Amino acid sequence: MKNLLLLALVLMTSITMSAQRKQLYSPDSSVVVGVECNEGRVYYDISLCGKTILKPSRLGLVADYGDFSESLTLKRVTDITVRTSDYALSRSKRARVMNRYTSQTFRFSNAKGQEMDVEFCVNDSAVAFRYTLLRPKGNNPKCAVVSKELTAFNFPEQTTTFLSPQRQPMSGWERSTPSYEEVYVADAKMTDKSKYGVGYIFPGLFKIGNDGWALVSETGVDGSYVGGRLSDYQPGVGYTVAYPQAGECNGWGSASAAVAVPSSPPWRYVVLGQRLKPIVETTAQFDLVNPYYEAKTDYKPGRYTWSWLIWQDQSINYADQKSFIDLSAKMGYEYVLVDNWWDTQIGRDSIASLSRYAQSRGVSLMLWYNSNGFGNDAPQTPRNIMTWSVSRKKEMAWLQSIGVKGIKVDFFTGDKQETMRLYEDILSDANDYGLSVIFHGCTMPRGWERMYPNYIGSEACLASENVYFTEEAARREAYDMCMHPFIRNAVGAFDWGGVIMNRHLSRDNRSRHQRFTTDVFEMATAITNQCSVNCVEVTPNVVDSLPDFELDFLRNIPTAWQDTKFIAGYPGKYVAIARESAGKWYVGALNANKQPLRLAINVPMLAGKTVDYYCDKPLKKGQMLPDLYRKTVTVAKNGILKVTIQPNGGLILVQR
Repeated sequence: MKNLLLLALVLMTSITMSAQRKQLYSPDSSVVVGVECNEGRVYYDISLCGKTILKPSRLGLVADYGDFSESLTLKRVTDITVRTSDYALSRSKRARVMNRYTSQTFRFSNAKGQEMDVEFCVNDSAVAFRYTLLRPKGNNPKCAVVSKELTAFNFPEQTTTFLSPQRQPMSGWERSTPSYEEVYVADAKMTDKSKYGVGYIFPGLFKIGNDGWALVSETGVDGSYVGGRLSDYQPGVGYTVAYPQAGECNGWGSASAAVAVPSSPPWRYVVLGQRLKPIVETTAQFDLVNPYYEAKTDYKPGRYTWSWLIWQDQSINYADQKSFIDLSAKMGYEYVLVDNWWDTQIGRDSIASLSRYAQSRGVSLMLWYNSNGFGNDAPQTPRNIMTWSVSRKKEMAWLQSIGVKGIKVDFFTGDKQETMRLYEDILSDANDYGLSVIFHGCTMPRGWERMYPNYIGSEACLASENVYFTEEAARREAYDMCMHPFIRNAVGAFDWGGVIMNRHLSRDNRSRHQRFTTDVFEMATAITNQCSVNCVEVTPNVVDSLPDFELDFLRNIPTAWQDTKFIAGYPGKYVAIARESAGKWYVGALNANKQPLRLAINVPMLAGKTVDYYCDKPLKKGQMLPDLYRKTVTVAKNGILKVTIQPNGGLILVQR
């Protein structure tokens, strides 16, 4: 009888716990996370200042040895702890971060008695969570395959979206997709289907009516897991985390994740704000990850010139590259990027000679590589080097011996675990040889600036090369550049590929289509875009035609920032951002509207201070692009400055 009563008590306790809703608050109590186990399924929800950001949304995983999405019971909840992390960032939007957050872990058991933890970390502007698969009784299995994730983001019905679609594998140019090179669509309905029918890439931005904003992404992804994406929207469910497509990387590698047990898959996180300020300024992607290794050398931030964007493949020859080295030296820039085909059009011996010449001018080379041996049909060389450990290390030793300081690796195809391992292997090996790394044709970074100290940045967008390729992309540049600070660049370093100073997209600066953004717009992107080694696409035959005050600004563009502040903006329409470097504040603003934009911007860091003010004049009849001017102004003591930004134009303030 006692045993029956005890069994009944255990069952009642289990039922009570499974139906009980637990709540976790941020340090200032503005963010509330609810966790509930209901009829064997686990849900979480998020509110901000009393407004619903996420309705009840599923949690759970499916592994080969157990289903952690159904028939779950809440077994244990840890006490809430308040934690503080204080860390340095050398290659991102601020130099030092202080993160204070609350943490709580929920343990769930499935029908087989197998257990899974879900850990939540909540600060005043973000919610992050991750799963941990625990080793079952009997100490096996010690390894597993995770094939599916139930994680959902179920936004309220009034939500609109700012998303970029994922593409089917082995499609597009030379079967080189998916490569995160699609347009973000602004203010779309959740019910709109993705362009290619396979969901969306991370990150995704969501506007919850008038109640706030949410940026959804993941961080801490390395070679031990797959990169995720968002499914199409499902009414009543929301968006779910989807794993790679089977056909990615020419079908090589699994679309599932092979893991050790116990292990913790990457963090999923939601950045929250009543306005866009927390979205733009977030460090959530770095707060819960740690450096994987020590930097073998001092990876210096800086600027680079790059012939390929405007002069294209024909410029990959010794004479043209020498002229860009001279240009970098003239401008005081640290690097020159030599793009594809250098091994055949210049040759290895001549590249070594070119590197010695660059060093004699105080400039260092970065060299382009194709990541592939079998992943797609992109023909550019050098190929078949970065894919393999032996050839990669041999090549990197040679690069180190001739004084090359960095590599740009291109044409990755997808987010499978094997591809994520390739990113990590390239970064780790490159550090051994003192090389920094840029990725193109690639996935988006997931906390990598903190995890890998020699990582510079990634493309992971429809970038500047498309401004060269088509007039359509050139006309859309202002829209794109007013989108990325809120989404793509909010989560990681962004190698857009050029502050473009040519007025025509051609070597002679007269033929082909024009650039449709103003000079000040382009110059301001050096502030609104963040990457620790930034490209300034000025060419040898154009540089001397620029006004002296433009050249002064271009010569002194900083790329190492101590702080970042969002000033104003709306995705795809306009943006104004302030960044601090060496104690001096820089403000960059862009206008993608077809009409002049009149703003009273609040720049309290410049209150009462004198600034250099760069702006465009109104476009005159017959002009291709408007004239620009620089003047000196003093910001009012209340920090308010009234400005007018021309269509496709920009504004720059530089503290004197």
